[in-house]
Amino acid sequence: MIIPPRVATVVLAATVLLSACNTNRKNDPKVVAEWMRTLYGTIRVERLSPPVASRLSAYATAALYSGLATSSDAMAPLTGALNGFPDLPKGEVGTVYDGTLAAVAAERVVLDTMLREALPTTLSSVRRLADSLEAARSADGVSEDTRKRSSELGRRIGLSIVSWSRTDGFDSTRGRKYVAPVGPGLWVNDAPGNTFASQNLSGATQSLDFDNPANLQRPGNMSDRGLILSRPKRAGLATLPPVNMAGTSEPYWGQVRPFVLKSWGECEVPRPPQYSMDSESERHRDADNVATTGKTLTPEQKAIALYWADNAGESGTPVGHWISIASQMVSERHLSAEDAARMMVLTAVAHADAFIASWGYKYQFNIVRPRPYIRAFIDSTWEPFIPTPPFPEYPSGHSTVSSSAATVLAALLGDTPFTDSTSISIGHAPRTFRSFTAASEEAGQSRIYGGIHFPSGNLGGRALGKCIGLEVVARLKAERLK
Repeated sequence: MIIPPRVATVVLAATVLLSACNTNRKNDPKVVAEWMRTLYGTIRVERLSPPVASRLSAYATAALYSGLATSSDAMAPLTGALNGFPDLPKGEVGTVYDGTLAAVAAERVVLDTMLREALPTTLSSVRRLADSLEAARSADGVSEDTRKRSSELGRRIGLSIVSWSRTDGFDSTRGRKYVAPVGPGLWVNDAPGNTFASQNLSGATQSLDFDNPANLQRPGNMSDRGLILSRPKRAGLATLPPVNMAGTSEPYWGQVRPFVLKSWGECEVPRPPQYSMDSESERHRDADNVATTGKTLTPEQKAIALYWADNAGESGTPVGHWISIASQMVSERHLSAEDAARMMVLTAVAHADAFIASWGYKYQFNIVRPRPYIRAFIDSTWEPFIPTPPFPEYPSGHSTVSSSAATVLAALLGDTPFTDSTSISIGHAPRTFRSFTAASEEAGQSRIYGGIHFPSGNLGGRALGKCIGLEVVARLKAERLK
């Protein structure tokens, strides 16, 4: 049959239009939120220490952002903005790519690689999400050719980001012996053995054999998850180390390459109060403040301490908590997928640099925690409300991380009211805050209520985190999101 030229022209135009519709589908912001939920669950289930969790989230969000950027001219490349970030593979000029599919493929490569020692259930959850998002994109009309082309580009982007991650110095921090300095006012991990009962199934140590019946596996206290976690471990160093409450957490983390800061000490902190037994000294007044507060905690103060505890294995740590807060903003502020990815990568790299910087200072100063000081000079029977974590006091990591995240979110979204529902799954009611800054200040104050930080540690961390957040916003040229 011969088709008249006029009809042929109409058919060709319709075909081109249909093809354009099939290859230029709008990216769905839910894709970003779904990956962030999976990331939170991964941090929690794998019992990652907060620094390790921050590194994972920074590389994961960089992959997600870079994949989406393949179909958006409005998303500036991260090359030149993040330290050492590579020139990523690019698609062919004039060829249409689907950013969502590229992002899914890049994210999958990065997470599959960095989680290679994770539990089978964790790896399965990553793959199921990737498969479902890819299938949904095809069902939405993206052609098979575009799917293959976009996924291949995303895979190559993911491999480039994995290669970048291997140059950050993380590997050189594994397995290095650390001997904490000894002396008056210096940190020691002195928490009692029963503090570690809930941490006995540690991927780092397999079992902490304290004299505590709760630490023994026997009928009645065994679970599927417990049996998986206590399975025989492969010998050698772990690339995905869980928290080990009986040890010393990441003493060399300050040597990991920052994402934005020129060095971990670029943002300065005030020097901590000098160690002194004098009741008129700043250190003693700090300690007395913590001791007195701990004895008179109100129900609200206890709730705040527990809400922001963010213990590894029980929650997504402070990293997951603030990623969750940012993720909630995707739907509440009606962000596009591109703006959602931009917000997440800025929040994540601020976290990562906050941990690198605060850990650098922690092990430089090696300041004693409140418990040993208070028990030595104020009250020999005093105990903190929440368990003391296994690393030095100054500055507060919670304060640093929370302040850095709040500074970024306030710059992008305005320092406005919001409600946080992150911890519903672990029994905490949603909390409403007048601003991101107010939430970060409460997070820092919670550590004093918990009895694990001095007020000076909180204030030092708050100042450090704000400096880091401002550096991230400036270097990534972040503008207020619509």
